[in-house]
Amino acid sequence: MEPTSSDSPTTVGGNSRRQQIVRLLLRYRNSGVFSGISLDGEIPRLGRPPATGNPTQFVADLEALGTTFVKLGQVLSTRPDMIPPEYVAALERMQEQVAPIPVEQIRAVIEEDLGAPVNKLFAWFDPEPLGCASIAQVHRAELHDGREVAIKVQKPDIAAQLRSDIGVLRSFASAADHLTRVGRKVRFSDWLGEFAKTLRMELDYEAEAANLARFGQHLAPYPELWVPQPVWDLCGRRVLTMELVHGVRVDAIPQVRRTEQSMVPLAAALVRGYLDQIFVHGEIHADPHPGNLRVTPQGQLAIFDLGMVAHVPPRLRQRLLKVLFAAVDGRGEEVADEIIGISTRLEDYDEERYLRETGQMIARYAANGTLSEGHVVLEIVRIATASNLRTPPELSLLGKALLNLEGVCRFLAPEMKTRRVVEKQLQHVMRAHFRKSLSAANLASEAMELQQLLRNGPRRMSDILSLLAENRLQMKVTGLDESRLMENIQKVANRIAAGLITAALLLSSTLLMRVPTRWNLFGYPAFAMVLFLLGVFIGLGLIVSSLLFDRRTRARAREERGHR
Repeated sequence: MEPTSSDSPTTVGGNSRRQQIVRLLLRYRNSGVFSGISLDGEIPRLGRPPATGNPTQFVADLEALGTTFVKLGQVLSTRPDMIPPEYVAALERMQEQVAPIPVEQIRAVIEEDLGAPVNKLFAWFDPEPLGCASIAQVHRAELHDGREVAIKVQKPDIAAQLRSDIGVLRSFASAADHLTRVGRKVRFSDWLGEFAKTLRMELDYEAEAANLARFGQHLAPYPELWVPQPVWDLCGRRVLTMELVHGVRVDAIPQVRRTEQSMVPLAAALVRGYLDQIFVHGEIHADPHPGNLRVTPQGQLAIFDLGMVAHVPPRLRQRLLKVLFAAVDGRGEEVADEIIGISTRLEDYDEERYLRETGQMIARYAANGTLSEGHVVLEIVRIATASNLRTPPELSLLGKALLNLEGVCRFLAPEMKTRRVVEKQLQHVMRAHFRKSLSAANLASEAMELQQLLRNGPRRMSDILSLLAENRLQMKVTGLDESRLMENIQKVANRIAAGLITAALLLSSTLLMRVPTRWNLFGYPAFAMVLFLLGVFIGLGLIVSSLLFDRRTRARAREERGHR
């Protein structure tokens, strides 16, 4: 197979690769995809830029740029705060249409990674691929004990290509962050760093094997769900061997099958299991789309392709659970307060607008149910970004995961009321969190803190009373910076003194102009003229200093508000 333009050596990491990216930016500069981004002067001139495209063409252009940009488009589809809705919809339909590579290259990767010939590792290996994507190719095989397996093999040199493309993108992201308003708001460098970390995780098939094993354990309470398990002896960083999944995609279930088996239990179990996975175990699989789900002949729903899994810390997990629970319950003010608590306030943050629009949106959701839970979460992200409030990336991933789950449920069981299942499962998750707080470990930790309070409380109270009796009790207000206050007072005093000196010099020079002397300068008494010029010089310096200080003070205040 001949390599595509994205795979050729001349395009990986070279100037031609930069030019391809520049053409993409120029083409869609007025489409809203890269709103506010102006290109820096170091980018080579490419002549007259092409006309602005449309969402479908944008997806095609990303696919033409190769693996990195296909993955970039998939991640962009989770960020409605960054790109317009019509582009989000087009990116969600993005499919990886990649021709297979020769089986000899696949065999070489397997043998290099696992350290043995393919015919020794497997009793039978199918040279025809089951599927082919931009990063990996999947083949069917049979173990020596008779088990059928699927082998996911990473394409050779794909990691080097991704690293090269990420390096090129970092230069654009850094320039956008420093030179554009939208860059300072979104922080493209941080976002690209998260994207690069996600790609590194997806390239590590040992980590994906661990995800399969962990998801299998966590979803074991739901017999309707099945996660194929890895064959650990045949897994490496670039090779993943797991149980073979037989079944039909959830978006291609024949009507005859639906009459024989109701798909509602499968859809309900999928929603309940994923909510447990997110809020109990702290892992978000943001890509549960129909291509990763199969209904097996045994009537179970098989879940696989778990390379992109985000881990959520316990405290943030609890805050996200409160956000979703309050949204389902229609408490808009509580939703807004929780989001503010986990987000970063940027320059010109408009809290009044954010509270008003969030409250209105949650009220609409609670009143008529026209919005799904995934749309609600992504709408929260959009409103926050429009109000200059930067939300954590886990919130967008949560919205994308819920949106994908809702789409899968529409294919599986369109008659199922997904919102009722979500509400009921959230109550179950809240009870699980409450039971966990009453566990022996948590109770022991709380008892130790109470014991420390009882031990140190009387002594500290005695110290406070002693200081109060001796009139030595002091309070420190951390919100007031004493050194900065004294510095500003001194600057004001210096300005006043300089102003008085300037006025005295100008007044004295005016009076001395009338006194005749032997030495003249420009037709006026020389001494009076020197005093006049000195007063003018000091006055101009005072004006310039005041303007620069005021501008610096305003910039520092804006920066501090952004950090808060």
